[in-house]
Amino acid sequence: MRATVLCVWLVCVWLAAVLTGCAPFGECGPRGCSADAKISAEVRALLAQSPSLGAPNQIRVETVQGVVYLRGLVSTPYQIAEAESIAEQAAGVASVQNLLSIDNSH
Repeated sequence: MRATVLCVWLVCVWLAAVLTGCAPFGECGPRGCSADAKISAEVRALLAQSPSLGAPNQIRVETVQGVVYLRGLVSTPYQIAEAESIAEQAAGVASVQNLLSIDNSH
């Protein structure tokens, strides 16, 4: 019985990793890659240095295997392009997936 439960659990963990595109635990560990965390921190710092992008926490940054994902709402198309350009400057960035949108609520 325990062997069956363990096998089912391992299959579920493996499927979750495969379906979400996560790197194997042996490569990065259960909390993610430290290199990715470093990239995200650098991108956040670079974005915070640009006052034209608005509040520092307006743009959410996540990095997975060197790919930076930008999410959130900004006011203009210029800010979308600027955020992407800034993110591309961080060391270790393989590519940027810009998922920013214009906030039309104003």
